Amino acid sequence: ENHNQQSIYTRENLTATLTDMLLAGTSTLKTTMRFAVLLLLKHPHVTAKVQQEIDHVVGRQRSPCMQDRKQMPYTDAVIHEVQRFIDIAPNNVPHEVTCDVKFRNYLIPKGTTILTSLSSVLYDSNEFPNPETFDPGHFLDAKGNFKKSDYFMPFSAGKRVCLGEGLARMELFLFLTTILQNFKLKSLVPAKDINDAPLVNGFSVLPPPFQLCFIPV
Repeated sequence: ENHNQQSIYTRENLTATLTDMLLAGTSTLKTTMRFAVLLLLKHPHVTAKVQQEIDHVVGRQRSPCMQDRKQMPYTDAVIHEVQRFIDIAPNNVPHEVTCDVKFRNYLIPKGTTILTSLSSVLYDSNEFPNPETFDPGHFLDAKGNFKKSDYFMPFSAGKRVCLGEGLARMELFLFLTTILQNFKLKSLVPAKDINDAPLVNGFSVLPPPFQLCFIPV
């Protein structure tokens, strides 16, 4: 309010933060949903299991809600695996070092712009066997319960984690379960011929173009 230029909480900072929230919260969600649908078309057995879980927990008489997620470990695992597999922002967003930092044998001067590789974590074979394969089992234990992983950080980590993480997780769960509750997804080409290789587009990745039919159930 006092326009203190010495503070990091300036009007310009507020404007930039709100812009980032709006852009990141809409474009990344849209891209993740497109990838999710594409991967479900590519792996129909996964889609069938999710729909079975929806039928068992939610049924057809009401819409899915966030309280259902705890009872739907497979669906939760699928959503996490989609985010891990697509690695939507491989190099994260740029950050700036606010003071001189010694890291291993290097000195990173104040003001340096740095990029962190999220791919190195999301595709770590020590944590995720066969990381190049789309497998919801990466987030399930031997009993089929949802298994958290400290290596899951598509939203970055620490104090600078994405502000919209909670909202994005809620939207992904509700949108995807509502779609699969009401529609059967049908690809126009055989599942084995579907290309799920992402298109690299600068900061983030995009799914290749594809067509499908939504068939009411």
